[in-house]
Amino acid sequence: MSDEASAATKPRQDTALYVHYCEYPGCAKWGGFGFAAGKDEPRWFCFEHRPEWKGC
Repeated sequence: MSDEASAATKPRQDTALYVHYCEYPGCAKWGGFGFAAGKDEPRWFCFEHRPEWKGC
């Protein structure tokens, strides 16, 4: 893979922010912590409800 720009590649033009809310039941805070296991879709949580990962 080359990091040189060519006619076939063009830079991303995304300018929209993605807003994720905490998935904890009853919580409506911003979910800034995304966690995914394997190739699953990430689940988003706020600071208060983020999962604690054991075995680090």
